[in-house]
Amino acid sequence: MYVVVLIALTVYESLAQAQAAPAQTMIVVDAKTPATSFPHFWEQMFGSGRAILALRESYRRDLRKVVDITGFRYVRFHAIFHDEVGVYDENNHGQPIYNFSYVDQIYDGLLAEGVRPFVELSFMPNKLAAQSVLHSFWYRPNISPPKDWGKWDGLITGFVSHLVARYGIDEVSGWYFEVWNEPNLDFWAGEPKQASYWELYDHTARAIKAVSPRLRVGGPATAQAAWVDDFIRHCMNSHVPVDFVSTHIYGDDPPLGVFGTNEAIPRDQMVCRAARKVRSQIQSSALPQLPLILSEFNATYRNDPDITDSIFMGPWLAETIQQCDGLVGMMSYWTFSDVFEEQGVVKTPFYGGYGLVAEDGIPKPAFNAFRLLHKLGSKRIAIDANSVMVTLTDARKLVLAVWNYSSPGEPGSPKTIPLKFENTSAQTARIWELGPDHGNVQPAYKNMGAPTYPTSAQIHELQAAAELPPPAISPLLDGTLTLTLAPHTLAVIEVE
Repeated sequence: MYVVVLIALTVYESLAQAQAAPAQTMIVVDAKTPATSFPHFWEQMFGSGRAILALRESYRRDLRKVVDITGFRYVRFHAIFHDEVGVYDENNHGQPIYNFSYVDQIYDGLLAEGVRPFVELSFMPNKLAAQSVLHSFWYRPNISPPKDWGKWDGLITGFVSHLVARYGIDEVSGWYFEVWNEPNLDFWAGEPKQASYWELYDHTARAIKAVSPRLRVGGPATAQAAWVDDFIRHCMNSHVPVDFVSTHIYGDDPPLGVFGTNEAIPRDQMVCRAARKVRSQIQSSALPQLPLILSEFNATYRNDPDITDSIFMGPWLAETIQQCDGLVGMMSYWTFSDVFEEQGVVKTPFYGGYGLVAEDGIPKPAFNAFRLLHKLGSKRIAIDANSVMVTLTDARKLVLAVWNYSSPGEPGSPKTIPLKFENTSAQTARIWELGPDHGNVQPAYKNMGAPTYPTSAQIHELQAAAELPPPAISPLLDGTLTLTLAPHTLAVIEVE
């Protein structure tokens, strides 16, 4: 029997600090405890910068890095219909002209890496827009409704029919088609917002299903877990097809927008509490079996280096995975790479970008957190302890996750974790650690003066500093292991 322990805490090297750590009750891990299904819903899909960036080698390099550590299967991005992709034009008589050359190159590149598109159908081609309403993003997408619903239907039909012709219905039926992005915010200029989005959804969903009923379509792709109950009700009342529900949740979303309250909701509870609200709405609807996909989530929707670039992400991810288990079919981390230009061209490697990989292919602590969380098993064992997950792999190996969460900017306190393994013959623990001095590129970057444009030599140094070190080896004494660890660290302990 093998045991793997995932721990989101940081080891304090000072003996005095270790002695100051508060003790916990012994955590007993019984290898024979019954287990339930635990699919890796947090690493099946990732978001990314807009569609055209998928043609860059830097994007594809980072894609390969994240596929290698997670095996993820879907990627989602905005703006497949942006004019820079060249999909839509009109001749002098106003007749539509389609060009799928860049679309093919974008999707061919993804499929070559074993990743399928989660197709967000956005934004409006300028010549198809009812008016010029440009979003504030650096690449200025048009968020207007179409000037002609017949031409929009034709675009959707032509686009989807081309995909089926190129890749085959067996392949494309495994994709997802999501209608637009966050229509409840400033990404949709239709008025009134909800009713005009229903019109967009209805036209789009019906056009897709007319190509093939096997194709999957859904929405409303809202921010702040909004509109889901209204959306399902509309689809039922209007007899519009829907195969999944999608929405977005961030750790610092405003409670007023998500729940209609002014209560203070901690960052480590917001995502899954909102997911629970949406799951309840689905279960109470006329379509209670609809899959729920969080097509965007992260600890923050802001660019905050102290969050997305930091070791804070390890415990936050572990806590979020534990709470969201059983609530969602997939949740898509926004994003896998900092090849990303919504706020403009990247100005420095560490600016609080959403990605797991910083500019120049430098892995962030969040990258290493996903790398360690990938070791969790496919089944979960219930355990009476806070901040603990116990899972079982297909090979009947135990995997235990334990963490010590502290809010961003708070020092937190070290914690002693005593573990007792029962019904296993394990004798030795191999311990991987992600923490202040392990797999954390930030100290090396600060020590070299935080250069805006690192040299080639500095880039190699940063890439090396970002690597997780080899595991430490520790013997088990009578089936027990005691670790003293500090906040903001993630580790994996494999016991054999």
